[in-house]
Amino acid sequence: MTKTLLIKNARVLVTMDDERREIADGAVYIRDNLIEQVGRSADLPQQADEIIDAANHVVMPGLVNTHHHMYQSLTRVIPAAQNGELFNWLTNLYPIWANLTPEMVHVSTLAAMSELILSGCTTSSDHLYIYPNGCKLDDSIEAAGKIGMRFHAARGSMSVGQSKGGLPPDRVVEEEGAILKDTQRLIETYHDAGRYAMQHIVVAPCSPFSVSRDLMKEAATMARSFGVSLHTHLAENANDIAYSREKFNMTPAEYAEDCGWVGHDVWHAHCVQLDDDGIYMFGRTGTGIAHCPCSNMRLASGIAPIRKMIDSGVPVGLGVDGCASNDSGHMMGEVRQAMLLQRVGFGPDAMTARQALEMATLGGAKVLNRDDIGALKPGMAADIVMFKLDTIGFAGALHDPVAALVFCTPPNVSYSIINGKVVVRDGVLGTIDLPVVIERHNALAHQLALAAR
Repeated sequence: MTKTLLIKNARVLVTMDDERREIADGAVYIRDNLIEQVGRSADLPQQADEIIDAANHVVMPGLVNTHHHMYQSLTRVIPAAQNGELFNWLTNLYPIWANLTPEMVHVSTLAAMSELILSGCTTSSDHLYIYPNGCKLDDSIEAAGKIGMRFHAARGSMSVGQSKGGLPPDRVVEEEGAILKDTQRLIETYHDAGRYAMQHIVVAPCSPFSVSRDLMKEAATMARSFGVSLHTHLAENANDIAYSREKFNMTPAEYAEDCGWVGHDVWHAHCVQLDDDGIYMFGRTGTGIAHCPCSNMRLASGIAPIRKMIDSGVPVGLGVDGCASNDSGHMMGEVRQAMLLQRVGFGPDAMTARQALEMATLGGAKVLNRDDIGALKPGMAADIVMFKLDTIGFAGALHDPVAALVFCTPPNVSYSIINGKVVVRDGVLGTIDLPVVIERHNALAHQLALAAR
């Protein structure tokens, strides 16, 4: 049986369609998991199986998170890692992460996805690159299915330990043959290549300083043979650049191109220190970037030249990055920081509120190589979020409610619809028992911290 859902009377409906329409008294009519009609409330059907009154709300496409490490929600604000740059931060955390268990991966994914969903995110990637003690990417995938999030599960990996000149300890790296075999298993078991898919698998060796050139090249070959995307970290900070020049005698962008890691099916996290030649190459080839402003600030990596990247044709989406280098997973908060950080670096007109929202919706969809999410128009997936305006955080800002979402205190959603299903209703996540998850998550975080002492 088909089911219809009508969202009507929106104060503003932000479509992100080709004309970037913002419709006063807007409405969306959904059939099953697809958007069927968008327009003024008076012009759409007045009856549906379920009707949601969006008066005093901004209604917009669900936000897209293009980079995360959800397991890191277990290791927020670890004292030894609070004040270091990237390599120092990693060195302090690798020994803790070495004690991860399958339950920890599963529960941390539920916790991280809850935070994302409540902050407006409906689609997320997650980059899991460490697999001790029987952990598998399956543990994350099962959690995504339970909570109801659209998920791009990135099979990360590390194969070059300290004994081979890499950064991670040898005990947390894997053999490259085993990495490729498990990656193929995951693609064949879980990847859905269809339109409106809830589940994608991504091939994602961790970084140039933790895997070999051979693995990078073989990963690219495998991904393209199966028609899936590629993801890694690149050019995150000055040490990253120095490592690339010393080990490969190339810039990170040159190394990415040499390994076959450019194209519309590739996106790189951070790229804070990407040079002008690299920006031009990424724009020419359609290679995407996941911009993670909070993490870049937290680790003092620098200010990514996002305005220049976008003007050069580079697809750019937003990412909250790992909860241990951001210590938050609030997607609308990341939108705000993206706008503010570009202004700090490049002037007050470097990014507007609407440009930041576009990066978090259409930009993220393009980076993930999808054309079925990121906008509210007929034929798109029914991924929709609603933000309540009559709250203290928006008091005095209602002359421009859309800009208020970005300039004012980052809000949580009152409703979230993912794939046509109401996942959050009146601010409450309905697919899991969140207080129980939080309690177990805190117990596991304590257990993980103790195990490393």
